[in-house]
Amino acid sequence: MSLPVVSARIYAFICTRYREGMESTEDFNPTLKNLCSYLSRAGAQVNILIGENSIFEAYSKAFNKVKPSDQDIIILCHDDIEILNDVKTFSTLLREEFKNLTTGFVGVAGSKTLTRDAVWWTRENFENRQLHGIVFHGESKESMVPSYYGDFYGKVIAMDGLFLAARASTLREIGLKKPKEYPGEWDFYDIYYTTEAWKKGYTNKVLPILVRHESKGESMYTRDSWDKNREIFIRNNKLPLRCS
Repeated sequence: MSLPVVSARIYAFICTRYREGMESTEDFNPTLKNLCSYLSRAGAQVNILIGENSIFEAYSKAFNKVKPSDQDIIILCHDDIEILNDVKTFSTLLREEFKNLTTGFVGVAGSKTLTRDAVWWTRENFENRQLHGIVFHGESKESMVPSYYGDFYGKVIAMDGLFLAARASTLREIGLKKPKEYPGEWDFYDIYYTTEAWKKGYTNKVLPILVRHESKGESMYTRDSWDKNREIFIRNNKLPLRCS
């Protein structure tokens, strides 16, 4: 089956903690090498963002550098993931979804409700069936285990930054730069971006994109910068936010 013939290009922006000078894919670990290969085979121009001081500024600079057309698709994702869908399925999911001009962000996990604490993955949201998505965690496919949030597909307000994609026109409209009042350079970008798109009338969706997350990562609750950005987000938004 051939892929749909469309004019939209796909760009992938991947922030990494690799040092300056390690710009060849040969310097990367197997997970990042495989991710670059996978996205390239899916038709994406892959941009590895090395040595950046802020994820907001990294994404903003990369966006301005490639100068995408409005219909182009921009992927924002972590460097420690493996996409498990076959390449054609993945590419088709993105291209078909972004034919819909009302679509904002698509991702792999999120919630229909953002409660007053501005945390989308709460037990309350899980028990009230407000969550969508499944993410696998583990160092390999053989050892990975699923984190089940809710139904595999659905409309949401806020999403996790593990994997996000949006049309370039949407990113231009919401802006990728860090809000001036946010002290943290790496925190709350995902909830900020996705809720901004939703507030402007776009529909955010969790799609059946299967992802293995290699690292459990640093707990956000232990990072002071995450909590400070969250407090400012709460102050700037009338919570809770809910979509039907």
